[in-house]
Amino acid sequence: MALEITDSSFKETVLNSDKPVLVDFWAVWCGPCRTLGPIIEEVATDFDGKAVVGKVDVDNNQEISMQYGIRNIPTVLIFKNGEVVEKLVGVTPKEVIAEKLSAHL
Repeated sequence: MALEITDSSFKETVLNSDKPVLVDFWAVWCGPCRTLGPIIEEVATDFDGKAVVGKVDVDNNQEISMQYGIRNIPTVLIFKNGEVVEKLVGVTPKEVIAEKLSAHL
């Protein structure tokens, strides 16, 4: 299951992780985000133990959203060693997300 990541937990969960981290920036009112949600949950299950998969609600965590220039949602960022290494905007097929994340394991 994808972790809920907040402004206060972002540094510890994402930037200090020793594993790659996939972060889905989303909002409750966003239709495409609801489409992507189950895909992110599947990726979280598939990569359990190999990568961290989490979600940031942009309405409740504006500090992180602004820091990373999130203007369109859903946006998926993949971090490795605290740096953004991939950015996917919009609903993206599971295969593409898994391929991008696998490249950073």
